[in-house]
Amino acid sequence: MIRRIASFSLVALLPLLAHADPAADYASHCAACHGEDRLGGTGPALIPETLGRLKGIDQIIAKGRVATQMAGFEAELPPEQIAALVDYLKSPLDHVPDWTPAQMAESRQMNPDYQPAMAPVFKADPMNITLVVETGDHHVSVLDGDTFEVLDRFATPFAVHGGPKFSPDGRYVFIMSRDGWVQKYDIWSLAEVGRIRAGLNSRNIAMSHDGKWLAVANYLPHSLTILSTDNLGLAKIVPVIARDGSESRVSAVYQAPERKSFVLALKDAPEIWEIATDPDAGPFHDGFVHSHEKGMKEALGAEKGLFARRRIQTEEPLDDFFFTPDYRNLIGTNREGDKGVVVNLDVGREIAELPLPGMPHLGSGITWERGGRRVMATPHLNEGVLSVIDMQDWTLVEQIKTDGPGFFLRSHHNSPYLWADVFFGPNRDRMHVIDKETLKIVKTLAPFPDKTFAHVEFTRDGSHVLVSLWEDDGAVVIYDAKTLEEVKRLPMRKPSGKYNVWNKITFEDGTSH
Repeated sequence: MIRRIASFSLVALLPLLAHADPAADYASHCAACHGEDRLGGTGPALIPETLGRLKGIDQIIAKGRVATQMAGFEAELPPEQIAALVDYLKSPLDHVPDWTPAQMAESRQMNPDYQPAMAPVFKADPMNITLVVETGDHHVSVLDGDTFEVLDRFATPFAVHGGPKFSPDGRYVFIMSRDGWVQKYDIWSLAEVGRIRAGLNSRNIAMSHDGKWLAVANYLPHSLTILSTDNLGLAKIVPVIARDGSESRVSAVYQAPERKSFVLALKDAPEIWEIATDPDAGPFHDGFVHSHEKGMKEALGAEKGLFARRRIQTEEPLDDFFFTPDYRNLIGTNREGDKGVVVNLDVGREIAELPLPGMPHLGSGITWERGGRRVMATPHLNEGVLSVIDMQDWTLVEQIKTDGPGFFLRSHHNSPYLWADVFFGPNRDRMHVIDKETLKIVKTLAPFPDKTFAHVEFTRDGSHVLVSLWEDDGAVVIYDAKTLEEVKRLPMRKPSGKYNVWNKITFEDGTSH
């Protein structure tokens, strides 16, 4: 009897004692949706770059995801195998994958039912539309900025990242996901136009000054993809190879409308790239240039015309850019995030250094006029401080102490206040309202204890402020911008960023660009 019990117990334990084979489990349970190479299919890519800060991957595998096609596998996979599978998904690929023009073209999907409207199909002011990204179930809500009615709610690719970009007339919006999908949506028609996969792991997108081109910054492969905004067709793939021959990821791409160019932050090389969106640009010379007599020129490595590249050398790789309103100067941070560097894009060299310890988040910086001088403010990711900098002499005006590290700042030219969240740390439920002249905190809002309260957007006229309760059962909370009193609350599925058409296309003061 004892022998029979022991034998039964050993048999029951055999599956647990067997060596886990996560690659085989992936092939059996994941590859059909996420691709045999983990680069995505009907489901998103399952690689470290795409998964990012996603938490609870083991629970997603076990239980699935609500309102998606992701089923749970706890009946097929014991906890030990799920843990091994999570480690497998977090491991980097053994090579840098390619994404060819043919693969890109094959991924392109245009909506066969799309019919462009001759005028907006709604009565709301099309310039006061605000888009709300809901990360809880991968949707975007389209809000009337006057009544705050939800006009439409449409599905997006997995894990929208980097902020949507609008066409210059405000009619179309382009949305990008971490695994490289770019979606085009017609706000007038309240309908998707189409989508294409422009990369395998992407950081953000930028719109050209004339609205003709959309640039996609890629981590994988190491490239910049340029799409036609008209039909999402591929215009150009720009391999990102530094002067020394090494490849680099693209941290971000920015629109520089005054310069008629895109500006690239290179993650792995001490260079800034400027890509022309002007057919008459250039020539830009990478190598030796010699003019000995009038009308004579000898040069190497010249590029000119549409998409011509210009390199600007820096002392070290710079990231997370911010620009002066005229786009003559760029402010970037070094990899350690302990200082800021000002680069004059006209002359192509560093002109100042800013003491900004605590990892400033320049991508969320804003500017405004204070006492007749233009200033900028940036939150810090590692400390409870907002740095305010004079943009004429690049001196530090003030460091405003906050209740913890923040991530987003917003204001409006019609508002005397800037709003600063406390995104990181135990005080993430707080929102500071700060006087732009005195630089003093005038009020701290905390309507949802122990829940993340972050990211502000103003309506077109600056009369109302929209804030996200950044939770799965969250909401967009709307405040009167003058009285700072709540006027409405809209339930949402983990709302994150909010983007007002007018504020974005006019580069409104107080809006990050």
